[in-house]
Amino acid sequence: MPVDFLTTEQTESYGRFTGEPDELQLARYFHLDEADKEFIGKSRGDHNRLGIALQIGCVRFLGTFLTDMNHIPSGVRHFTARQLGIRDITVLAEYGQRENTRREHAALIRQHYQYREFAWPWTFRLTRLLYTRSWISNERPGLLFDLATGWLMQHRIILPGATTLTRLISEVREKATLRLWNKLALIPSAEQRSQLEMLLGPTDCSRLSLLESLKKGPVTISGPAFNEAIER
Repeated sequence: MPVDFLTTEQTESYGRFTGEPDELQLARYFHLDEADKEFIGKSRGDHNRLGIALQIGCVRFLGTFLTDMNHIPSGVRHFTARQLGIRDITVLAEYGQRENTRREHAALIRQHYQYREFAWPWTFRLTRLLYTRSWISNERPGLLFDLATGWLMQHRIILPGATTLTRLISEVREKATLRLWNKLALIPSAEQRSQLEMLLGPTDCSRLSLLESLKKGPVTISGPAFNEAIER
């Protein structure tokens, strides 16, 4: 089953900013309450405080951390800096100079806000959810991808790579489809299965199977030809 089913919009928006968040999104995901500020205040320097504050907002809004702070829209940076009393947001350039700092901050955020990696038992729970949806409905894989993304963010699971998620969805849908065909194959009786197999075999006077012959329409458009097609 193909795994490249994502639309261009889904690929570009997965774990990334596609533009400036609106006011409601800023208030919901990037607002810092007193508990947030207390946690952020443990970092030394404006560049570290602004950097870790932006990472908190990113994981809430995008479901993942960013390695390049330049990909954060200007409006988000200014909105966050104002809450911390930081006037010069150019200090953020200093934050990105040490990769170890970003990794340490990501680990601190995961621990403090209880974010989890995409591992057991969350992989099992998501697989079970996707399998149930694939079994009871014929939803497109793109819809299952959006469902999985929303579920991961709701449960504070750091988003895995897009390829990991698309491969999981394809495998789950394939298993559900195979189970469906196996169940359908048990419905016909032995006699009915024999009759179905006869339809697939070639007839004595033709290389075509009986099924292919029955699929042919009338050669001439007439009443007798139509009746003959119905009798077949």
